[in-house]
Amino acid sequence: MSVKVIAFVTVKPGEEKAFEAAAGICVAASRSEPGVLHYDLWREAEGERRYVFNELYTDQSAVESHMGSDHFKAFGMAARDLAAARPVIIANNPINVAE
Repeated sequence: MSVKVIAFVTVKPGEEKAFEAAAGICVAASRSEPGVLHYDLWREAEGERRYVFNELYTDQSAVESHMGSDHFKAFGMAARDLAAARPVIIANNPINVAE
C-alpha cells in the first residue's frame, strides 16, 4: 500500500537560503531512490511560511529505506540547526472512495 508523507518545517528567520540548499541536495537524491514516486519541497504562501515536504512512496519499506539513507541523515543533521522547532511529520495511507 502506498504511503503519503507530508512534513512541515519552520525555519529560523534568516536561515531560509541555507535550509533550501541543504534540502535541495536531499530532494535531488531522494527522487532517484527506488520506491519514491514523488518528492517535492514547497513553501507556504502565507502565515508562518513553513516549508512543506510532499512525498509519495510505493510502500512503508520505501519510507524506511529513505529514512535510513545517507542523504536523508545528512539533511537531518543540517536541518536540526536551521529549524525553529521539531518538524511535524504526517504519514497517510490511501482511501479509495471513488469506487
